[in-house]
Amino acid sequence: MTHRDVWDGLVGQDKVVSFLRKSSTEGTTTHAYLFVGPPGSGKRSAARALACALLCEDGGCGTCSVCTRIKRGSYPDVRVYEPEGAATYMVEQAREIIHDTNLSPVEGPLKIYILDRAEAFNPAAANALLKTLEEPPDDVVLILLTISWESVLPTIASRCQVVRFAPVSPSTAVALMAERSGVGPDDAMAALAASGGVIPRALDFISSPVRRAARGRLLGVLRDLPVMDGRDVLEAARELLTSVKAPLDEVRVRQEAELRERVEFLGKTAGSLKPIEDRHKRELSAREREGIGELVNVAGSWLRDVAATAAGAPELVANRDAADDIAAAASCIGDRQLARAANAVSEARRRISYNVSPQLAIEAMLFDIQEAITCPRSWE
Repeated sequence: MTHRDVWDGLVGQDKVVSFLRKSSTEGTTTHAYLFVGPPGSGKRSAARALACALLCEDGGCGTCSVCTRIKRGSYPDVRVYEPEGAATYMVEQAREIIHDTNLSPVEGPLKIYILDRAEAFNPAAANALLKTLEEPPDDVVLILLTISWESVLPTIASRCQVVRFAPVSPSTAVALMAERSGVGPDDAMAALAASGGVIPRALDFISSPVRRAARGRLLGVLRDLPVMDGRDVLEAARELLTSVKAPLDEVRVRQEAELRERVEFLGKTAGSLKPIEDRHKRELSAREREGIGELVNVAGSWLRDVAATAAGAPELVANRDAADDIAAAASCIGDRQLARAANAVSEARRRISYNVSPQLAIEAMLFDIQEAITCPRSWE
């Protein structure tokens, strides 16, 4: 039987895997990395894999308690951060990270910090973090993630070892989805479209009936938008947001179990649980944003499918279970209408990144798409 470990999940990144595996095995891991690559290239998975390789007694076996908890996001010495401000890291957040790096690890020999969207560091937050990036404590490794090296402040990028990730081709992603989940190509493409091409998220999506149901509901809403009234749109948005929040109950149950386990293991007071409770809040917020992001991704992929069908390229359609509805829309929606609708999706992403209420962001997106696609074609 072929030996599997945490690096097996990184598809199409042989150079990255070889470099990081060698670094972790030979003890040459640096104190700060900048992982650069497009969405879906596996940057966050690679960061977690490196954390497993550095903290697991077997170098990242992928199956032990340490690896399982790191991949699940519940290992206390692996912290994941995202911008808490309006699409930017706050100075207070940078100071919190700095303070935390100076504390001793809770369980393992190292503390790993994964900082997503490194391009969101503004100069003030970056300046606060520079000394820690340059000379962190010996038991700290920082891994910053970004889609573009050029978008990261030079003061940050220059203090990190840059690791570049190649794009993963759609055919490779679909093949991996089929191998890992057993689903057919159509379901794989739909899951990848909903997850923004991020394979681990697509695999999670496939395994969640609630999230798949939310996708189906949204596809129906997009089909019916031209004939819906305002009350229908508001009700649809409420239902979609409710479906997004439903999977969070499972996360809360796991988090409560982790808190009980931590109290039994350490016998700590409630005050000492604050770092874990803060991490749990961040995880719930991130999971909710991920679910909302899936709704936006589905809307964007539906519009791209309509455009592809109108252009005579139905083979590019990702939501093939809605092909008939997409073809019907393609027959009556013009290019300018599609462009306006696509702008509505982009605006929804911007609003969500600026911490606008998810309810308002989804409502506005649906109303804006409705206005765009029901405009008479004679306006073009």
